[in-house]
Formats: sequence, C-alpha cells, structure tokens
Amino acid sequence: MKTDMKTHIGHSTPDRVVVRGHDLSRDLIGKRDFVEMLYFLSLKRFPNPAQLRVLNACLVTLMEHGWTPSSIIARMTADSVPEEMQVAMASGVLVMGSVFAGTTEGCARILETGLKRGGDRDAYCRDVVEEHRATKKPVPGFGHPVHKPIDPRVITLLAMADELKLDGGYVPLLKQLSAEVDRQAGKHVTLNATGAMAALLLEIGFPPDIMRGLSVVARAAGLIGHIVEEREAHAARKIWNLAEEHIPYENP
Repeated sequence: MKTDMKTHIGHSTPDRVVVRGHDLSRDLIGKRDFVEMLYFLSLKRFPNPAQLRVLNACLVTLMEHGWTPSSIIARMTADSVPEEMQVAMASGVLVMGSVFAGTTEGCARILETGLKRGGDRDAYCRDVVEEHRATKKPVPGFGHPVHKPIDPRVITLLAMADELKLDGGYVPLLKQLSAEVDRQAGKHVTLNATGAMAALLLEIGFPPDIMRGLSVVARAAGLIGHIVEEREAHAARKIWNLAEEHIPYENP
C-alpha cells in the first residue's frame, strides 16, 4: 500500500543501513560517538566541539543523583522482575516529570520566551516570579532539598558556559531570573542543575519540548548501575521492610 508518509531518519537494505543520508557502517560506526549521534538525530546536524562538550556535560549531570524516585522504583522493579532489565529501567524513567529531573524544559520555556519577547528583561523576570509566587509554585529550575545554598553542579556548568563564551543570551537571562527569585523570596534560593541545563541546552540549539528526552537518556544510563547493584545487594527488600516498619496500618 502506497502512502504519502516519509521518514528522513533511517532505513536499511540487506547490505546497508542509512541514517539521515549517512552510511552507518562506513561513515558513523567508530567515527562518531554516541553523544554526537544523539545531537545529530535530534537536530539534523552534527555538533561543533563546543556544542558536543555542553551536551556531554548536561548528560553526565543528570546521570546519577543517588536515592531518588527513579532509582528506588527501578530497584523495586528489578527485585520483582529480575530477568528483565529494560522493565526496571523503563519504570525508573517514567517518574521523571515536573518535580524530579524534568523541570529543565519548564525553565527553558521561561528563558526562551523572555528572549523572544525582548524589551525590559528585569520587568519580565519580575512578572515571571510574581506569577509563580501568586500560585505558590516554584519557578522551574529553582530550589533543591539537598543542595543549599549552592548546587555544586551549577558552578561547573556555568563555568563551562563562560569558558566556551556561549553568547545566545540565555545564561545572562538565567542569572537575572535567579537574582529576581532571591529578591522576591527575601533570601537566596538555590539555582539547581536543571535550571543551568535549560540555559546551556538552549545555547546549543535544543528546543524546550525535547529536553525531557535528553533527561531520560541520561538517567536511563545511570539506572543500569542501580539495577546491577540491586541484583547484588537486594536493597529493595530492605526498603520494603522499612516501609512496613515505619508506616503502620490503621483502621479507617
């Protein structure tokens, strides 16, 4: 059956695989690394060295953060379905959303809108923060339960932005937004890694609506280590026991 549908991503024949016009075996395998291919498949072009370095840094940033909902759920699933690693990995990444590790795109939308709108950026930041405070919602990319007053990952990411002289305007706007968050809160509020990543990923060409996909790629890779350790240590059973011990049943 013929249709008008087309794909420009890839196809294969008995002796060849083609990815966006490049021969996989001849042009890509052993010549392009995984992160280059991720950028290429997402944005239809290969990254320059600065873009490649930034994307690598952002993926490493979100790969691992200890005991989080994603790692705990992946471990619990691995304990229940030990022979299916992909099931445990999938369960872990499914909980990445607007609260944990998925706030990058929310902050990116704020920054993207601010630059597109132009005009008084101080006023824009003031309005954004006021709107979030009025609804008692944190500004995406700000606040952290552990890293206070500074998220150490942010120091490294913003230093990289300075070193590479990223000039899209997103990093300066993020710093303005951070100052306004602090001013209205009357105290310092942590700029977290997802906020810094929002600015850096915008700087290298990623639109907000696919940033969560990058977060999922990073965390999925990190979950492999948790699942391997779970098979050896069986921490999930201990978590289960702790829940039963500390969350007692009461008749309704």
